[in-house]
Amino acid sequence: MPRNKAVDPNALIFIDTNILLDFYRIRKSDISLKYLAEIERHKAIIITSSQVEMEFKKNRQSVILESIGEVKKIISINTSVPALLANALPAKMIVKFKRDLEKQQKKLRARIENVLKRPNVYDPVFKSLQKIFQNKCEINLNRENELRFRIRKLAFRRFFLGYPPRKKNDTSIGDAINWEWIIHCAKTTNKNVIVVTRDTDYGAVYGDDSYLDDWLSKEFRERTNNRRRLILTEKLSKAFELVNIPDTQDMIDEETQLIGLTGNDADKDSDIYDVIKKIGARTDISDVITDSAIKLIKRKWNNLTPKEKK
Repeated sequence: MPRNKAVDPNALIFIDTNILLDFYRIRKSDISLKYLAEIERHKAIIITSSQVEMEFKKNRQSVILESIGEVKKIISINTSVPALLANALPAKMIVKFKRDLEKQQKKLRARIENVLKRPNVYDPVFKSLQKIFQNKCEINLNRENELRFRIRKLAFRRFFLGYPPRKKNDTSIGDAINWEWIIHCAKTTNKNVIVVTRDTDYGAVYGDDSYLDDWLSKEFRERTNNRRRLILTEKLSKAFELVNIPDTQDMIDEETQLIGLTGNDADKDSDIYDVIKKIGARTDISDVITDSAIKLIKRKWNNLTPKEKK
């Protein structure tokens, strides 16, 4: 989709929990704050709910603990030198550098601990998103909104019927609640919706584009109207572009790099592995998948050990 070409500057945006947690994973804190500032500035168009808030707060600490793990990985320098060189200036500088490194490492750990203990004071991501979760508007399904009971009832029904969005072996109706609320907001406001998520239960990702699940696409049209659109994307920067929220190239680059590092690679590899095990040994699979996929599967299949092929 061409840059700077807005589909609808009045569209609503739903940001899934996994995207919100990315603000702890973006290595450049100023980039995270730029995204958060724009979300906060445009909170009137952000669809959210107590379900998203719960999921964010439930997973926030574990994501921060990942950061603690990264701090622990800071290199440990071996300062041992031959006795003959122990009093040499370079050796003394190395020892001093290691002490300074350990001192700064302790400061980093203390700051992370403060973020865990008192997020309302020390965590800028938490403080910014709190303003979104506490924003009282018609597109926020918070715990004070009486509509939550009707939305939950609809979510229970679609969950038991096996409707998407729903992950494999899912035991929670969280995605169903979010979807029912998205439908409600689109219907009552008569606006288009952009869903920002990397969860594949909403649809497929191919190349740089995301494709809404076929059933969800049909359901959205039938339950709103044929003129309304729902756009799926895994990039918050693309959602910003579509509604004319300003973003910068460094914001786009950092998000692209993050997706490259985390972008469901493990899930994709697992899915491919399952497919390989099921159909990798077949010689005639052109009726199932494309030529490019056939080449990929056969290459992967040939690289598996005999034990893995069983």
